[in-house]
Amino acid sequence: MSMVDVTGKREQVRIAEARGFLRLSEEGVEALRRRESHPEGKGDPIEAARLAAMLAVKRTPELVPHCHPVRITGVDVDVEVKEDGAEMTVRVKSVGRTGVEMDALTGLVVGLVTLWDMVKYAEKDEEGRYPHTRIEDVRVVRKVKRDVG
Repeated sequence: MSMVDVTGKREQVRIAEARGFLRLSEEGVEALRRRESHPEGKGDPIEAARLAAMLAVKRTPELVPHCHPVRITGVDVDVEVKEDGAEMTVRVKSVGRTGVEMDALTGLVVGLVTLWDMVKYAEKDEEGRYPHTRIEDVRVVRKVKRDVG
């Protein structure tokens, strides 16, 4: 087994955008709208999820075995609260020899899991299960590569 050799590839600006959805109950959506994570106060769930997504982008090569360490030059994380959950978009920019789709996907999934964790108190049923909560439609929606300069 070996890692793909990208030595011969030229450096380019690489951009990837990933998007996904966290389906929530009405109570979970209201918790996000109030920016409340727990009655005892864990903090703002949206800001925590944004930070977690950014950290995950930077740690992708540690988590996904064949991903090359890349020079991340920018990360943007958007969260839009909707009627039935939250849509998250993670955009990653880099200048390098390989793309950043896996970095964007890793950031997205960790961000969505963090949102879930922050509002899980509002999502649990009487048995402690999550009958309405699920992560859906995780995908790469945009990929760009262009010459530097």
